[in-house]
Amino acid sequence: MSTRKAAVIDMGTNTFHLLLVELDNVTFKTIYKEKIPVKLGKGGINQNNLAEDALKRAYHTLKHFKNLIDGEHIDQVFAFATSAVRNAENGPEFVQTVKETIGINIQVLSGEEEAQMIYQGIRLSGSLNGQTDLMMDIGGGSVEFIIGNSQESLWKQSFEIGGQRLLELFHYHDPILPEEVEKLEGYLEEKLQPLVEAIALYKPTGLVGASGTFDTLTDIYFESMLQCKLTGRHVFELPVEEYEAIHRMILSKNKEERLLIPGMIPMRVDMIVVASSLIEFILRYIEVDFITCSHYALKEGAIASLLIPEQTAL
Repeated sequence: MSTRKAAVIDMGTNTFHLLLVELDNVTFKTIYKEKIPVKLGKGGINQNNLAEDALKRAYHTLKHFKNLIDGEHIDQVFAFATSAVRNAENGPEFVQTVKETIGINIQVLSGEEEAQMIYQGIRLSGSLNGQTDLMMDIGGGSVEFIIGNSQESLWKQSFEIGGQRLLELFHYHDPILPEEVEKLEGYLEEKLQPLVEAIALYKPTGLVGASGTFDTLTDIYFESMLQCKLTGRHVFELPVEEYEAIHRMILSKNKEERLLIPGMIPMRVDMIVVASSLIEFILRYIEVDFITCSHYALKEGAIASLLIPEQTAL
């Protein structure tokens, strides 16, 4: 069976991911992956602008990624940008500069396209079974929610309420103050009305979280159980009772203390407080015993569409 190589670059608001893979028509094998906390949205996201130093970090990282891609002689490159770029007034200029100076064509995804690609990634991980699940991916700029099963997505929407935005809007004290959490919850109540209605309509019975924050929460859980995550597994279960304990611990600590939690990573330490508060809010509307955590998300969704082209249809 013939194989080919491809590269996927996921330019998130907080983190840039590079994934180099070898594909046949059925499966893929990871050759190399790297993630860098570029923090593209920092200092400008709520003003719909990409800040000067954030752009510098982005260009530097993309040049580094391009060198790695060229080193593997890969010419099939799929580069996606999400919330920070799609909302920034200087987003088109950034895309143009990258094309001209680095030679990478960036596709700026709409919220709907992003949600669909995340769904494809979650489906590829094997996280879904016959039941209807609520899926969520907490990005730095936006949060995607999908309601669906292993056959299809029934409802999906992207909300511009990502971790970096919430952090800049609500998390002023460290540890976060109860009234800041309260304000955050009031804001979510208002912004997520369409989701609350969709949950009432479709009645999902499971909750699936995609990568990012959910990876870190499961890492903390496994560390607390003195267990190792098995490599090669893409799906993990986090009991809600254990999640609640982790959530309370995260809320009670300042940054230095959070960094000392086994399983915590520096790139997640700032955003995890508001991200976990968002999960806590969602759990009011859906009763589950455990959260299914899919290690796959947007970039694996892009690979799914390379393996099975018809999956890309929205």
